[in-house]
Amino acid sequence: MISALSGFAVIGVIMAAGWVAGRWGRLPAETETVAGKLAYTVLSPCLLFTSAAAADPGALFTEPLLVSAAAAIICFALHPLTTRGRDLGARIVGSLGAGYVNAAFIGIPVAMYVLHDTALVVPIFMLQLLVFMPITVTLLEIATTGHTSWRTSLTVPLRSPLTVAVVLGIVVSVTDVRLPDVFTEPVAAMGNAAAPVVLVAFGLSLSGRRLLEPGPDRIPVLAAVILKAVVMPAVAFLLASALRLTPTETYAVTVLAALPAAQNIFLYAQAFDRGVVLARDTVFLSTLACMPALVTIAILHTLT
Repeated sequence: MISALSGFAVIGVIMAAGWVAGRWGRLPAETETVAGKLAYTVLSPCLLFTSAAAADPGALFTEPLLVSAAAAIICFALHPLTTRGRDLGARIVGSLGAGYVNAAFIGIPVAMYVLHDTALVVPIFMLQLLVFMPITVTLLEIATTGHTSWRTSLTVPLRSPLTVAVVLGIVVSVTDVRLPDVFTEPVAAMGNAAAPVVLVAFGLSLSGRRLLEPGPDRIPVLAAVILKAVVMPAVAFLLASALRLTPTETYAVTVLAALPAAQNIFLYAQAFDRGVVLARDTVFLSTLACMPALVTIAILHTLT
């Protein structure tokens, strides 16, 4: 639990640095946008390529992951009820906030010190990396450009640097190609910079703005946070019980379902200029709600 808290602390400190820089750093007005574009087009693709190249695609086919995927999809499907009348891009971003978990920053320390097995978070990370992320980017590209023909839809993923990076990484993983260090080390180094840059950009976005400001995003944000911190863990628990998973597996999928919304949601929203405030507030508030949710789940598990 201490490591999980340290994971929150790292996120908070980096976000705070971005907020301070935006508030008093006298940065150019376009700094937030440039940082987000840099993360989207260069740094995040490097991280995704490195992760996909080292991953085992076979880890996607397990019963606990089926539960995690179903719980996420249910929350994805429920959230649009709160965003009727909004543009497609904002509705997609809102749905992501309700079910796309922070598997890396918070998931790894939680898996290590609460579940005592970091391997448990890897399939979820892969599911989001290999399935949810390409679909999300494709839908956001369609929502932004207005292209809806099937031919255009088939080529949309190939125009996203994130999807291309994942595909190339999978090819390397499946073919077991050994890439030279002169290539992998710079790519890994740039990938390591992705998360801090995204968090700094997130902190910049908070500068001079209030959370839950009156407007069309307030109810969707609250709905996304409730779905993420309460409904998704409850659904995961019920599905795991229905599938007769072991108590250990049931506890694990419930804990992992309570992880907060991932910062990548804000990255996608910023890159496509859709639902930015909705993504920002959902990520921040679901991160705050995560710890009480995890503690509650741990207490209930201990009592059963």
